[in-house]
Amino acid sequence: MKKKINRMTISDHLIEYQLQMIGKTVQDALKDPEWYNTWTMTSEQYDEFKAYAVPLLPGSLAFTRTKKRFSFRCLCRIYKVL
Repeated sequence: MKKKINRMTISDHLIEYQLQMIGKTVQDALKDPEWYNTWTMTSEQYDEFKAYAVPLLPGSLAFTRTKKRFSFRCLCRIYKVL
């Protein structure tokens, strides 16, 4: 059974999803202190992640499409994606 995605679990879910895209796990990141500087995504992976993540942002937060896209860009800057 999948965990329900809501405003409390969305961050963890998106991080796990993104790491899965490059064949890594959260446990791998915890073992590698340089993961942030060495692991990268291709432009295609980024586009795929964006297509998945933006619509997933909870509707319960009353996000408009523009605000979802802005929040996604902020998330990418925080986690240094592209």
